[in-house]
Amino acid sequence: MVQRTTGIVKNFVAGGTITAGAIVMFGADDDTVVVGTAATDLLIGVALHAAASGERVDVQMSGIGEVKTGGVIARGGAVTSGAAGVGVALSAAATIKSSIGTALATSASGDVIPVLIGPTWAVTA
Repeated sequence: MVQRTTGIVKNFVAGGTITAGAIVMFGADDDTVVVGTAATDLLIGVALHAAASGERVDVQMSGIGEVKTGGVIARGGAVTSGAAGVGVALSAAATIKSSIGTALATSASGDVIPVLIGPTWAVTA
């Protein structure tokens, strides 16, 4: 299996409870992150460890990260955030698409898989 590699890591303040491997987005200000909940969120990275609200949390913003999944994701597919920051497959039908990166392994719900982190965002008609 592909191992995690560290790319860009930035330290933020947790704007709520964050679990290790959760996909995160900006919170209330430039220095705060919260867990992502949907493909419409502007996702920025993956939490490297758990943090309670107000604690510092390291967020991996590039490289190969480890993401806990909330459903089936095909290897090579785009990964977005589902409820509670778990990785889910990005739906082709979504009109607003935010992806944290590309799955490097196929997953079932509850798995932890390697994801090539490269946040992207697009609006389609």
